[in-house]
Amino acid sequence: MSQYEKACLIRGDGGRAVRGILDRVGDKWTLLVVATLHGERMRFTELLRRIPGVSQRMLTLTLRHLERDGLVGRTVHAEVPPRVEYELTATGRTLIGPAVALAEWAIAHNPDIERSRERYDDSQSDGQSDGQSDGQSDSRSDGQSHGQSDSRSDGQSHGQSGEPAAPQG
Repeated sequence: MSQYEKACLIRGDGGRAVRGILDRVGDKWTLLVVATLHGERMRFTELLRRIPGVSQRMLTLTLRHLERDGLVGRTVHAEVPPRVEYELTATGRTLIGPAVALAEWAIAHNPDIERSRERYDDSQSDGQSDGQSDGQSDSRSDGQSHGQSDSRSDGQSHGQSGEPAAPQG
C-alpha cells in the first residue's frame, strides 16, 4: 500500500473511525490498563494496585469502555464473595503491538518534542510583556478573548465590549 493510500485510510470517512478509536486508546488510562492486562487475567483490586494514580471510578469507567469496545473481557465467578476478573480479548491483544510501537516512538522523539516546545514557548514570550505587544487578538486555552478584538462564529468582529466593532474603511 502506498503512502498516499495509507493517508487516505486516515482521512477516509472524514476521519471519524480513526478519531473514535484514538479517543478511546489515547485517553489517560486505556493503554495503561491494556498493558497491565497483557498476558494476564486480573481482578479489579490487582489492576487498581498496579496502575499508579488511577482512581476506582476511572478504572471502572475505563474497563467498561474497553469491555463495550470488545477489547477487554469480564468474567464473573459465582462465588461468595463474587470474584470478577478482567483479561484482554483477542482483539484487545492486537492492540499491544501498535501501542508498543507508539510508546517507542514517543520515548525516542520526546527529547526533540520537548526542545521544540521550549523554542516555541520562548519565541512566543520574546518581546511581549503580556503577550499582546502587537495589538492583535489572542485566542487562549481559557476560552477567553484577549486583546483588541476577536472573531466569533457569527462572522462579525467584536471589540472588548462584546458588541460588533464599527466597520473600518
